[in-house]
Amino acid sequence: MKDYFTIGEVSKLFDIKVATLRYYDEIGLLHPAYMDEKTNYRYYSTQQFERLNSIKYLRALDLSISKIIDFFTLRDIDSLVSMLKEQQDEVAKQKRNLELIEKKISHRIMQIEDAVHTPLDEITKIKLPEMRLAYLRHQYVLGEDLEHPITELRNNFGIKGGVFLGKIGISISMAQLKAYNFATYSSVFMVLEEGDQVDSASVIIPAREYLRIRFKGTHMDAAHHYKKLLNFIKDRNYKLIDDSIEITIIDSGLTNDVEKYVTEILLPYKR
Repeated sequence: MKDYFTIGEVSKLFDIKVATLRYYDEIGLLHPAYMDEKTNYRYYSTQQFERLNSIKYLRALDLSISKIIDFFTLRDIDSLVSMLKEQQDEVAKQKRNLELIEKKISHRIMQIEDAVHTPLDEITKIKLPEMRLAYLRHQYVLGEDLEHPITELRNNFGIKGGVFLGKIGISISMAQLKAYNFATYSSVFMVLEEGDQVDSASVIIPAREYLRIRFKGTHMDAAHHYKKLLNFIKDRNYKLIDDSIEITIIDSGLTNDVEKYVTEILLPYKR
């Protein structure tokens, strides 16, 4: 086996970019065995292969370059163990975050598929578990720009990440519902899922029974369906017990086909 290898040869042997090897040299992490003064070519010896293998291993564990430099500077077992434990904690945290993201994606897939396959314009009785909401009391008149109260909601609760489609909703107060006034909404909210962090106190909606209707269209098309739900309640002597929950599940954020828009209304009731 030859004594020295060019930077290109080392790049191929270890599957590391030439630019990365040059960077390691510049920051003092891995110097070449020598550099030709005339050509400035870098040459590496087999004695450096062990160090390069260690660097690759530590980078595969996602240790930062600065921590790897500290390790080689200290050359201390306790320091390495401490670094690896810190990295283990960070990996565990990332794993938890990814699991939460996976749950949100799974929930959204189920929500969309359910909306696509559920019969429209039919009233159904359902029981839903407890819901946690970021809730903003804000009067919104149908036809106004909804983005303004949504932005206010995000700012009030410190919601900095992207808002998943199908989580933003609006409500009509129970008083307005009883007056059959469906043009003025009393609040805007965001459904909070596991892992969602907000700055202000959230509102907890208890587990309870709802009358649900899903229909083709958006909030602009909701009035007729509110009448249908309220008449259903009246005809059966049920009691409306709280504000409505109205969410557009499928809209322009998901499809360009307006015929596929689906909005859901939930009215909490007691028999």
